[in-house]
Amino acid sequence: MRKTKAKQRIILPDPKYQDEIVAKFVNNLMLRGKKEIAYKIFYEAIDIVTKRTNEDGLEVFKKALENVTPQLEVRSRRIGGATFQIPTEIRPERKLSIGMKNLISHARKRNDKGMPTKLANEIIAASKQEGGAFKRKEEIHRMAEANKAFAHFRF
Repeated sequence: MRKTKAKQRIILPDPKYQDEIVAKFVNNLMLRGKKEIAYKIFYEAIDIVTKRTNEDGLEVFKKALENVTPQLEVRSRRIGGATFQIPTEIRPERKLSIGMKNLISHARKRNDKGMPTKLANEIIAASKQEGGAFKRKEEIHRMAEANKAFAHFRF
């Protein structure tokens, strides 16, 4: 590699649950630097999840995040004149990042009123292994499975 490896940034845990994963999720949820609004949206969504499922909202969120986190992905690699989709395992940090971004993007696409409600519904759906974010993970895994024959081209 040409450049030195980037230093890992320290992310402080969130104020309410003292959890780093929640802080990372809120950082991904945040738009235009409005972190306070992002925290408000997340905490409201967790309260809605707690009311609807009668379980700990944070545990449901972690289960949902685990369900939408992919294990494999396909990467394009050009060999000879052809481009192959090569299935590769994902680094743990990237897995988490992809899972969070899928959960947030599919929550934003939902047709509910207000972002806390959208996020809560997507979290509940993901914890039950349904919803857009879970389907996206399944689609990624299906593509990796279909291109398993090219796994020997790994870099």
